Amino acid sequence: MESHVGSALQKHALLWFIIAAQCVSAQGCGSHYRYAIEEFCLAGFREGMQELDPSQWCSWEDTAELYEGLTNCTYLCAEKMSCYWPNRIVDEFFIQVHRHYFHDCSMSGRRLRDPPNRILGPFIVVPILVTLLMTALVVWRSKRSEGIV
Repeated sequence: MESHVGSALQKHALLWFIIAAQCVSAQGCGSHYRYAIEEFCLAGFREGMQELDPSQWCSWEDTAELYEGLTNCTYLCAEKMSCYWPNRIVDEFFIQVHRHYFHDCSMSGRRLRDPPNRILGPFIVVPILVTLLMTALVVWRSKRSEGIV
């Protein structure tokens, strides 16, 4: 019976040791991992984005390769430093990247803007004309009361 309790305690202790080692490993990634991805990964991404015209930043075709390289770089850094990936630091890092480079982009990848005047004009003019026509018709009809029962 004692050997069974002893092995259970050993398993329990081993489990806590593994959990503690993983927590120390994950916490140890903090500032060193953040520094690595900012210095190694972001530098290359920043260079590539500067070569593009800012109007191309929302074009997935133009930025996909750079973005994939950035993602792979953060993964490789995490692997070399024995960190989990993805993790909170990577999430915060990509949020900062998106706020800086992709804040004007829509979900479809196209820059949001008003349609050209030739398309927008009819959507403005037609309702105004219909409103004026209906108002004139109501006024005209209310003055002609002889045919109404």
